[in-house]
Amino acid sequence: MKRLIACAAALAMLAAPGAWAQNFDDPEEFAKQREQLAMTPMGPEGMPWEQYLEDTMADTAQHAKEGPYTVCFSNAGVNNPWRVVGWNNMQAEVELHPEIAELVHVDAEGSDDKQIADISDLLAGGNCDILIVSPNTTAALTPAVERACEQLPVIVFDRGVNTDCPVTFIHPVGGYGFGIQGAEFVAENVEAGANVLMLRILPGVDVLETRYSAGRRIFEEAGINIAGAEFTDGDNAKTKSIVEDYIARGQIDAVWMDAGATAVAAIEAFEDSGLEVPVFVGEDQQDFLQKWQELGLTAIAPTYPTYQWRTPIIAAVRILEGEEVPGPEWVLPQPAITADNLDQYINEGMPPLHYAMCGCEEMPGYPERWGGR
Repeated sequence: MKRLIACAAALAMLAAPGAWAQNFDDPEEFAKQREQLAMTPMGPEGMPWEQYLEDTMADTAQHAKEGPYTVCFSNAGVNNPWRVVGWNNMQAEVELHPEIAELVHVDAEGSDDKQIADISDLLAGGNCDILIVSPNTTAALTPAVERACEQLPVIVFDRGVNTDCPVTFIHPVGGYGFGIQGAEFVAENVEAGANVLMLRILPGVDVLETRYSAGRRIFEEAGINIAGAEFTDGDNAKTKSIVEDYIARGQIDAVWMDAGATAVAAIEAFEDSGLEVPVFVGEDQQDFLQKWQELGLTAIAPTYPTYQWRTPIIAAVRILEGEEVPGPEWVLPQPAITADNLDQYINEGMPPLHYAMCGCEEMPGYPERWGGR
């Protein structure tokens, strides 16, 4: 059975005998994603949510049917700012498709058990023409997705499952790609022997673990000293305290983060200590981008673009109309924000934790739907 690489959130609890567990330090996947980062995407220019990096296509003629369509979506949750931005994207994308009569959304609230029950309820209702799934965790949701595939076409996105039965699995390049982008930037901007502090959010989450393993691999190859790798729990106060502790221990030449929600707190630790902010790896939240611009940092923002939430709706309509789509994987481009393009992603009218790589600026309801003004 072909393994689709999970692009977020398979927890380390999968250690029971016989349970599937992902290798978070896979040299082949590392090399594949590094290569994908350099690929020129295919598809319509300026619309990365419709672009793709691999040119294999899935024949969907067997799924063609008359519209209008009921699209069902089993969502892992809307429990962090990234997912809120994405969910807003998806709802706005639906408004662009008169072929869709209804989007039925069920929120698993971060629970495997609830999501499995949600999918069972959707299948029992018999009203769905197609099912979109963003799995809460990979192994736990695989059987539920396989059961759904027996009844109707399925699209998986964001996070993967351990089966090739969905029509397509939609995701950006992946966690290794994110880790590579940030770590290579650090390696290009510090000397061998420099000290980097690696700030992490949680252990055991696949996309974060692969970001970390990719970063660590590059730092070790470049002869960069990892001063520490600490979990912040995504808490601003804890992040700031950790950075202050490392500043007290000695020189920090770079900060690498596996996700950037607390980037500003880390920067403020250097400011409060009267120190220049070192080379910095954040993410595409507005507060970090604005701080970067304000201080003139040497920085980069790898992204896990929220524009990917548009793609499953586009794919659903194409599949139900019998049009081919990239498959079995639809690999989206995963650009980074750099000093060269920073200005175009800053929008002070958007909330601090709005993700700039949303591809939502021309969508219905922008900016108010996303909390902007």
